[in-house]
Amino acid sequence: MNATNKSKGSKGLPLVFLVLVLGLLGWSAFRDGGWLAGETTQAVVGQEVRRGPLRITVVQRGNLSAKNSARVTSQVEGNVQILELVKEGERVEKGQVVGKLDASSLIDRKVLQDITVENAQAALTKAQQNLEIQKSQNTSDIAKAVQNLDFAEQDKIKYLEGDYPQALQKAEEDIVLADGDKVQAQERYNWSIELHDEEFLTPTELESDRLAFKRAEIRLAQTERAKELLEEYDFIKQKAVYAAAVEEAERELDRVRLQAAARLIDMEAAVRSAEAKLTLESEKHAKLIDQIAKSTLYAPATGIVVYSRGDGGRWGRQGDLIEEGASVRERQELLTIPQAGGMVAEASLHESVIKKVDAGMPVEIRVDALPGDIFRGKVNFVAVVPDSGSYWSNPNARLFRTEIGIDDANAEMRPAMSCSVEILVEEIEDTLYVPLQSVFRRGTQTICFVGDEERPVTAGSSNQEWVQILSGLEEGEVVAMSPPAGFQEEVAEDNAQGRPQAEVNG
Repeated sequence: MNATNKSKGSKGLPLVFLVLVLGLLGWSAFRDGGWLAGETTQAVVGQEVRRGPLRITVVQRGNLSAKNSARVTSQVEGNVQILELVKEGERVEKGQVVGKLDASSLIDRKVLQDITVENAQAALTKAQQNLEIQKSQNTSDIAKAVQNLDFAEQDKIKYLEGDYPQALQKAEEDIVLADGDKVQAQERYNWSIELHDEEFLTPTELESDRLAFKRAEIRLAQTERAKELLEEYDFIKQKAVYAAAVEEAERELDRVRLQAAARLIDMEAAVRSAEAKLTLESEKHAKLIDQIAKSTLYAPATGIVVYSRGDGGRWGRQGDLIEEGASVRERQELLTIPQAGGMVAEASLHESVIKKVDAGMPVEIRVDALPGDIFRGKVNFVAVVPDSGSYWSNPNARLFRTEIGIDDANAEMRPAMSCSVEILVEEIEDTLYVPLQSVFRRGTQTICFVGDEERPVTAGSSNQEWVQILSGLEEGEVVAMSPPAGFQEEVAEDNAQGRPQAEVNG
């Protein structure tokens, strides 16, 4: 063939290819079920209803932990920073220092507390001394008041039994003397009258004797009036004055005693207050010393150090890392030292399956680091309250801490290794079951689709793949693995928090 013919032949090949493609598209468009043959029909993928044994299990991820571990926790109040920490995996002896927490703020507070305690001690000493001074002052005040009362009573007695009788006697003696002087003056005056009449005395001498008599008479009247005043006025007045002085001294003694008791109560209260404050400040001081001492961490036992793994935290972040420079809170576990006694697996079960699991159920454990090995164990316990950390990571989920004992643990297992636990809940010898994806919800009703038929069913137990069917289906029927077009699943309110479908009727 020449070059011209070759060129014509090569140009004709694309045209033939294009005709063939157009023919295939036309045949596909107008054949039965083609895209131009009218409304399309969606192929439904299904699964036969099976009969046979069904193993009901709960599978969850977890971590290995030593069954018996000596724990080291932070006993320092508040949040503190880790300054030093022994390396993970290092072997330590009992009593060895394994870490140090930042106690600088505690040391600063202790210095201030030292001063506060000294001031409180000084205040107590001063209050005690004031109390002793007040006791002495009270003794002096009361003694003085008693003495004043004694003096008042003695003054009263002295007046009634001494001064007044003496004054009365003197008044009476003055009357007697005045009366004698009057008698003498009268006799002299009478005699002078006779002598004057006989002209032996001058009138002047007579007048002098008369005046002497008159003075004696006046003197007698004065002494008599003085006695009357003493008896009727001075005695009554002075008697009342001395009686009042005694009463006032008695009242003063009562006041002094009451004031002394009140002052003593105040001083004793001040001593008790100072003692209480010193006790309080001393307790704070001792607590700071104890907190500073607790900032040094010691190994409670001999063994290998394993850092603790924190929970998810409030916002669902990775748990707090235990490392130098990290901040830890009071009572937070920092590290553990596994002891002899075997291993356990720790897992968190969702609230939707928690009612299935009981202590004593058999468990198969698969450790990620030991592929191909299956270990046997049983559920030791399931927490009765959910883990608080799980709430912050997902408010709609409640996770319950579960511990699984491992019967055939080996030496290759290490704490904190990841593992998978499969808890055997139930083994049903013979039952109908369908895939979990074939069961749907319409309100409170459980349904399956057999062809285009919506079939109400009663679901029983379930595992991660299969659901037990108690009624509504027959063996060999084909159930759809997905709902028909346009179907919208209606989940009942009690199932709206993320519970698996089959758990509503389970």
